[in-house]
Amino acid sequence: MKGLKKKRRIQVLLVAAIALAGSTALVGYAMRDGINFFRTPSQVSELPPAPDEVFRIGGLVEEGTLARGQGETIRFKVTDGAASVPVSYAGVLPDLFGEGEGMVGTGRFVDGEFRATEILAKHDESYMPKEVVDALKEQGVYQEPDAELATN
Repeated sequence: MKGLKKKRRIQVLLVAAIALAGSTALVGYAMRDGINFFRTPSQVSELPPAPDEVFRIGGLVEEGTLARGQGETIRFKVTDGAASVPVSYAGVLPDLFGEGEGMVGTGRFVDGEFRATEILAKHDESYMPKEVVDALKEQGVYQEPDAELATN
């Protein structure tokens, strides 16, 4: 009787472990397209990602590069101070999007151009996405918003 209980307990633990591993694998498989890595323009320039890889890029919209083409396509360059990457986007830009402002885009890097499917801009005058702030700090071009107000 004791051996049968022990055997049944081991079987239950084995089934539970297999179920846990299976559910973890299913969750990972379902999320494979939902995980987008963040890259700076410098990282994209140094090691361009594959054309089928979806990722996020962030930085400042370079001054003098925002051009609205025929139709809905908008072209501009995003920079982190060290490198610039051309971006094209077909769609409606956020209201607060503009030159010299922070942005994060989601899309693919194809033929030397980032083709964005989504563009996010800051939502007020002092906000910038954390990833963009960190990247700009690494490049040494970021100034705290309070420091800008003190100098004005």
